[in-house]
Amino acid sequence: MIGLFVSAFMVDVLSWRWTFLLPVLLAVVGFAFTLRFVPNSAERQSHRFDTAGSLLSALAIGGLVLGIQEGPERGWGSTVAIAGLIVGAVALIGFVMVELRSEAPLFDLREFRDRGLACGSVTLLIIFGAMFGSLLVLFPFFQAVLGWSALGSAAGILPMAAMMMPMSTVAPRVATRLGSRLTIAVGVGVFALGLVVLALGASVEGGYLSVLPGLLLFGLGLGLAMTPSTTLITETLPAHKQGVASALNDTTRELGGAIGVALLGSVFSSGFRTSMRPALQDLPREIAEPASEGIGRAFDVAARAGDDAPRIIDAAKHALVDGWVRSMWAGAAFGVAALLYVILRGPRSSREAIVVEVPAEATS
Repeated sequence: MIGLFVSAFMVDVLSWRWTFLLPVLLAVVGFAFTLRFVPNSAERQSHRFDTAGSLLSALAIGGLVLGIQEGPERGWGSTVAIAGLIVGAVALIGFVMVELRSEAPLFDLREFRDRGLACGSVTLLIIFGAMFGSLLVLFPFFQAVLGWSALGSAAGILPMAAMMMPMSTVAPRVATRLGSRLTIAVGVGVFALGLVVLALGASVEGGYLSVLPGLLLFGLGLGLAMTPSTTLITETLPAHKQGVASALNDTTRELGGAIGVALLGSVFSSGFRTSMRPALQDLPREIAEPASEGIGRAFDVAARAGDDAPRIIDAAKHALVDGWVRSMWAGAAFGVAALLYVILRGPRSSREAIVVEVPAEATS
């Protein structure tokens, strides 16, 4: 949340280009602090690093994300989209084969036989994909349709965060009472319901109140599902593999976010163009085509379109909402798929929470 507000402040006060410079500065500071304060590890590995697995996983993720993102933009038959999907699929198959045969794999895929580990990973993958993909679409709605600043748009998601953060702290206790599977299932169900409410309620005329109920449900479901899912991952693997558990937890979140942004962003862009073209079909081609490329481009074209400007802006706002609705339905569909997976393949019994007991003499 802090990064979101800092980035929004820089966009409003400085320039959007500063948002790309800030991570570089933070990385330099982090590098300096690491050299100064983090001690060297005394651990000595008895096996080689899984170079092949690392390269294949990077190719798989990069290729699939590239193909998903460029397909709607360039056409699913374009060279870039096809090449990305083929490279990603081949690399993914190669990664699975290498990991199953390696004596020291980057990650032993056989661990996914554990229902808890698989359930936690799949849940985090999908809900983070939906969250990042939804935020990608939400900010253009705030800025282009409602006319808010970047800082105001960041404030617009505070109600979602206000539901998500407290629920994340309550979720472990709920999971202890009801079990991990039921808790995660309820959380995923509420989060999917939030996406449905967003799809049904969003409108140009309704303003912020048209999306607020969906945001509240969305945040509530995320908070309820995230913490138990993370706990399933960390509790499944033994103590000497907690580094692997932490890496898997982070990877599922980041991978889900990358795929969610690419997938829901592609659905949104496709819906925007599909809505804009018939709305501007009687305008000259040199106006209609660039205005259909995206909301920002439409506003730029409108600034030079004279008497047609109000019409282009109005069409762009409604097209943005149309693309929004399609992307929310896509996210809801993945949410339902995750819900079914949790119900059918979730852990059979609840896992006990890890409780550290303090000896009585230590408190006296």
